[in-house]
Amino acid sequence: MSLDVSPALLEQAERGEVDEAEFVDCVRTSLPYAWEMISSLVAQLKVDGGAFADNQTPPPDEQARGQLLRALASDAIRGALQRHFGVRLAFQNCHRVAVFPLDSSVDEKLARFTSVRSQVLNQSSELRDC
Repeated sequence: MSLDVSPALLEQAERGEVDEAEFVDCVRTSLPYAWEMISSLVAQLKVDGGAFADNQTPPPDEQARGQLLRALASDAIRGALQRHFGVRLAFQNCHRVAVFPLDSSVDEKLARFTSVRSQVLNQSSELRDC
């Protein structure tokens, strides 16, 4: 299971709509490595400015890698994180997370980051098992 869903949050879902702030808090507590990675990149983007901020350091272990994969592969989790932080998230391989501002002036850089060409150029033998 990817998220540690509280009984109260599960009850909300069973009744209908889920409070997104509570869902985001569930993500924060369930996927702490992914949360810290994304929140630190958001902070870096705010401080440094620029078109995007990204991480190029592989996770320390498979548990951390799994958290990134779960957070960024789930449309619901990814969308909630993007709305919470006010950014667009991009992902390459199994660890390279990038945050882009919502500003349309960086659309070209986002398109390059998420292109097939960039994915191919970002391959290495060390990342074969991810």
